[in-house]
Amino acid sequence: MSEVTYTAVATSTAEGRNGGRASSDDGALDVALAVPKELGGAGGATNPEQLFAAGWASCFVGAVRRVAAEKKVRPTDLAVVAEITLHHDTVASEFKLSAVLRLTASGIDQATAEQLVDGAHQVCPYSKATRGNIEVALHATAV
Repeated sequence: MSEVTYTAVATSTAEGRNGGRASSDDGALDVALAVPKELGGAGGATNPEQLFAAGWASCFVGAVRRVAAEKKVRPTDLAVVAEITLHHDTVASEFKLSAVLRLTASGIDQATAEQLVDGAHQVCPYSKATRGNIEVALHATAV
């Protein structure tokens, strides 16, 4: 059994992604939601895919730092871009997600950057939660 470290609580109201709001129980998060213009919506507010991308990118940076510390390497700068794509399967009339995670790191070589992104994908809680459920592509670039 694992120890509970933290539980985030958020609520989405009204029409959810179509003009609703999402907020956390502690008030730190309070955002308007809108369907993106690319999907025929009004845009002008965030959407669940952006929130998921921000959460995964943030968590993944921490996982990269953890793996780097274990390997005793010290990248001087890290950035992770998470691209979350919403796909519509018109035959099944279902939606699904895919992801691309792009690590950019300085102060290390390309082989080390690739090892860090692969290692982080093994330990990141978001990566674990989605493993086997969605397609994920990993990219690493040493600069």
